Amino acid sequence: MAEKMSNLANRINLFLAGLKEKDKKELLLTYKGVLYPNLLCSSEAFEALETMETRKEDMLIVAYPKCGTNWMLHIVNEMVDACNKDLPPPEGFQMLEFKGPEDIQAMKNQPSPRVFTTHLHYDNIPKSFIKNKVKILVIFRNPKDAAVSYYHFYNKNPVLPNASSWDEFFQKFMSGEVCWKSYFDHALAWDKHMDEENIMVLTFEDLKENLSVGVKQIAEFYELPLSDEMMQSIADKATFQSMTNTSKATHGEFGPILFRKGEVGDWKSLFTEVQSQEMDAKFEECLAGTKLGVKLKYDKYCKF
Repeated sequence: MAEKMSNLANRINLFLAGLKEKDKKELLLTYKGVLYPNLLCSSEAFEALETMETRKEDMLIVAYPKCGTNWMLHIVNEMVDACNKDLPPPEGFQMLEFKGPEDIQAMKNQPSPRVFTTHLHYDNIPKSFIKNKVKILVIFRNPKDAAVSYYHFYNKNPVLPNASSWDEFFQKFMSGEVCWKSYFDHALAWDKHMDEENIMVLTFEDLKENLSVGVKQIAEFYELPLSDEMMQSIADKATFQSMTNTSKATHGEFGPILFRKGEVGDWKSLFTEVQSQEMDAKFEECLAGTKLGVKLKYDKYCKF
């Protein structure tokens, strides 16, 4: 797996080096009312995704930005690699919306199992994933930590515009004026599908509390034949500290941008009392009493 990851790191470094040659005046793209990073996404790619052909054995990881996407991708890739040693490395980025039209066409030749990730809203995921009942692992994080992590990501990421202040970013986060739109819209959409047999929802906080249990749940969900020893080894290599230590080897110069703190409760470093109360009210309005709302354990993780 290390060789496969070093290939990804090289591709990322080449991409970042290429950014120096590009005009960054227009960093954001709007497609069907949703903002996306213009240097990674294109209207042509989104159109190609609408007719993407999926397979029953495909594996999809879905998360709102900064809720654990790369963490879960690392774990699932390690699992697939352990079960399929001869499988070639994935072509290009595994994030669906970062693939160009030619990449989407080339995916037809990629052997199974194919692993994909996305930040797309449920309604914007290629319909073939839903029609073919592809197994979808959905990761959610409490909205306060997600907002703070997303703020830092905006300011460290060369493909996104800097937020002038936390206060400004907070208001944009609350109104859904950020890339991939509203956290709460994403949550409400997935709440309606939590009980479907091909969907499993886990939380960032539960995984932080007991990663070994989470790894076992993921392996069982994707029906991957891993021994207890193999699952524990994968969990040991997937702690935040372990992934931070190897981030430059796995993700090149983008590693330190992706992996910042990975903590639960870091929201207290930026939220004011008024902002906390505004988020509390939004959660109450949108998610209180829902299955996903209960699973997020909001009172435990989001109260001063």
